[in-house]
Amino acid sequence: MDERALLATLIDGATHSGATLAATLGVSRAAVWKQIESLRAAGLPIAAQVGRGYHLQCPLQLLDGDALRAVLPRGASKAWPCIEIHWQLDSTSSELQRRAALLPSGSAIFAERQSAGRGRRGRSWLAPPALGLTFSLLWRFEHGFAALAGLSLAVGVAVAETLRARGAHAITLKWPNDVQHDGGKLAGILVELGGEFLGPCHALIGIGLNVCMPAAVRADAGQPVADLVDACGGVAPARNALAAALLVALAEALALFAREGFAAFAARYAALDALAGRELSVQTGSEAFRARARGVDSRGALRVSRGAQMLLLDSAEVSVRA
Repeated sequence: MDERALLATLIDGATHSGATLAATLGVSRAAVWKQIESLRAAGLPIAAQVGRGYHLQCPLQLLDGDALRAVLPRGASKAWPCIEIHWQLDSTSSELQRRAALLPSGSAIFAERQSAGRGRRGRSWLAPPALGLTFSLLWRFEHGFAALAGLSLAVGVAVAETLRARGAHAITLKWPNDVQHDGGKLAGILVELGGEFLGPCHALIGIGLNVCMPAAVRADAGQPVADLVDACGGVAPARNALAAALLVALAEALALFAREGFAAFAARYAALDALAGRELSVQTGSEAFRARARGVDSRGALRVSRGAQMLLLDSAEVSVRA
């Protein structure tokens, strides 16, 4: 028995006894208990009632490759010739990195569970199994690294606009790679480049999106977090349809970026900018200072004013001052 099979049985939200689960899955009750504890430890809210059994405390839909492809328009299907869904990987970006030389442009790898999800600056990305969307994309570009400045911001625009179109409210973008809802982190974006510095090259684009984030996981996050249940007023979009909608938007965005760069997204980013006009705490290298955000330039660099001085930041840690 694997964890996915157990979760597929619990997905109806009903209460299932240990004996019933064991009989259905053809394993011992001890094996059922072991897998339940593994899923709980990973953050899934599975309640146990003495004498009755186990049930999931939040709605859940497992990703399904056939269901996802069925709702992709023909153009998007061509843009994503390789779509894989895995139950568990160390990291979707690591998996793509290992296979980058063999996979075509337009490869998308999803994982329901990651053991070593990667975030920006070496941080980890934590997400309970099957309660978010964690996926990475491989996209090839004819030009070199310099032409990809602002790519993470363009991806953020595509993600934020898709979520808004699916009923999520108060969605903003925090430079350089966070999608936020009401000040909490809803999604993160990690872009890693490979290939030739002067071109051609490829981008590995990792995206982690919180669909349903249990309270216990939020408490361990170490920062304000949000999920689509909150952003959508209590009912999040179905994950397969949402994944398909994101792939459609991202294919369009990446094709546009390849032709015109970040300049094509600058106005759209400005409409979603969570930092513009806000006073910031900035950490860049060994220097820390206060500044006021003044939007981004045509390359996606953060523009800040520090007294009478105007600075452009290509890489920095920034937070809004209370």
